[in-house]
This record gives sequence, structure tokens and C-alpha cells, in this order.
Amino acid sequence: MTESATPRIVTRDEWERARAELLVREKAHTRAEDALAAARRRLPMTPMDPATVIGPNGSSPLHEVFEGRRMLIVYHFMWSKGAPHHKQCEGCTHSQTAMNSAVRAYLAERDVNYAVFSSGPWNEIVAYRDFMGWTTAWYSTANSGAALATRNGGDLRCYLRINEQVFQTYETKWRGIEAMLPTLQLLDLTPYGRQETWEDSPTGWPQDEAGSWWRRDGRPVAQWTRTDAAVE
Repeated sequence: MTESATPRIVTRDEWERARAELLVREKAHTRAEDALAAARRRLPMTPMDPATVIGPNGSSPLHEVFEGRRMLIVYHFMWSKGAPHHKQCEGCTHSQTAMNSAVRAYLAERDVNYAVFSSGPWNEIVAYRDFMGWTTAWYSTANSGAALATRNGGDLRCYLRINEQVFQTYETKWRGIEAMLPTLQLLDLTPYGRQETWEDSPTGWPQDEAGSWWRRDGRPVAQWTRTDAAVE
């Protein structure tokens, strides 16, 4: 980026007109998102085969992960078995940094529980959770079979419970999980955006490969809030 690579400078009146034009498009985008959400609420659901996960109390059936609530959101955290903390997934680490107890409390007010599943051994994944200072309930799906299998993680799934029967209602992956990444939504509001090469930005705008900035000096960026230990 050069010093000249900035938005053009205009008068306040010109800026107000340009902002008003963009606002029309933003409102249309919001209404389109509302329509998608309405269609999502009308999706059918499919029954889950019986499945168990491993958590702090040992083996638990899937319906117990709801902790008494009717709905459940599950994020599948990619796992590198036996790897040290700094080699675990930077993208999944990024997605979990915003899922604090306050966010989960608001979900609970709408009868929704939130949990993290991972195919890694429970003792490894809970050690990572504790290292990061997270309090979300994590479970191992290492022995859960096909019912809870994913491509190795990074997926977001929603479930509905009727008594002890669990139904899957939704699933998304890739950019579909960006609802969990408020940093990206906020960066989209700034003049340089996410600063990634796939973005349609003016010439000279700073850009790197997508996700390359999620890891710094050998660690997922969020880990530097937990330790200052250098990576060997």
C-alpha cells in the first residue's frame, strides 16, 4: 500500500449523498437476509441416529448435550491429534473467541444451547479449551460413528430435541460460519475491509491471502492473549 491508496476526499455533502446511495443497497441486503432466514425456518428436519459423545462425565447421549433446552448449535472444531496448542487450527480458534459466556447466555434465553464437538481425544481438546480460557462445553466425537462425522471440522450444525429424540435442522460450512466471526463483519465496515486478495478493492489497497493473518509468529493470534511463550 502507498500513502496515496486511500478513499478519495470529498465534501461533507458529497459524502452524505454517496452514503445514502449505499444505504439503499444495504437495506435491500438486510431484507434479502431476512427472506433467507425465513426460508431457513421452513426447512424440514431429519431424525438423528442414536449417537454418544465423550465429555466431563464420560459417555453421554446426544440429547443430554442440550442441557434441557430444546435447540442446540454445535460447532465442529478441527483437530490435529497429538499436536501442541500452537499447531491447532487458527480458523477454528478464531471462530470460538467470540463465543463467550455472555453470548451463550443470550442464546439460552431463546432456549438454545451451544457446544463444541471435535474428533480429537477429550483430554486433548478440553486441555486446549482450558488453555484458551474458554468455558464452553466441549465433547469428543472420536467414537461417535457416522452420525456426527464431518469433513474434519469447521462445520456448524443446528438441532431440535423432542424429548430424547434429536433432529438435525440445519448445517453450513466454509463462509457460512461467518456469523461466528464478528471481526470479519466489523472489518467489512472499514475502508480497507478484510484486506484479503479475493476482495474487490481499489488498486493499492493492502491485501494478503485469505486467513493468513489469523496466525502470527507460529500461533493462532488469539493465543497471544493467553501466553507470551515463543514457539519452538
